[in-house]
Amino acid sequence: MLFNILNVISTWAIPFLLLAVPLYGFIKKIPVYETFVEGAAEGFSTAVKIIPFLVGMMVAISVFRASGAMDYLTTALNPLTAKIGAPAEILPLAMMRPLSGSGVLGLATELMRIYGPDSFIGRLASVMQGTTDTTFFVLTVYFGAVGIKKYKYSLATGLTADITGFLAAVYICNVLFR
Repeated sequence: MLFNILNVISTWAIPFLLLAVPLYGFIKKIPVYETFVEGAAEGFSTAVKIIPFLVGMMVAISVFRASGAMDYLTTALNPLTAKIGAPAEILPLAMMRPLSGSGVLGLATELMRIYGPDSFIGRLASVMQGTTDTTFFVLTVYFGAVGIKKYKYSLATGLTADITGFLAAVYICNVLFR
């Protein structure tokens, strides 16, 4: 019964929002279309402003992977992470997650193709996707787009949250799926 209710809600949530938001604006006498066009123009200019930051981020990720630094770091960290129940196969995903969401999605997809989505590694990869964030991406792209230059504390907080999310994902997956 509950599953059916949630299924109906998830089916109609987006169409409802697409109707409700403009309707609310119309009722409040907001020029809905004009406001949308202004927002779209602002979004386009923001997209153009972040292109240099995206290019820099993509180059840094490519250099990190192509230089072998990621493989070296994975090998160096494996004895430590094995003690907490994190398989070596998951370490590249854990290291890349703070850098790139799309890159990690590719790594997670590859892990699931090799080991299966219902394997321990597949489940751990999925949980890690939900418990960590793209810290460096946020700092370089979003902070750069709005001109924030001092982000030392944001970096420390973001990386602490990423490490906590990784450890929590490993712990929870070991408790639930092993």
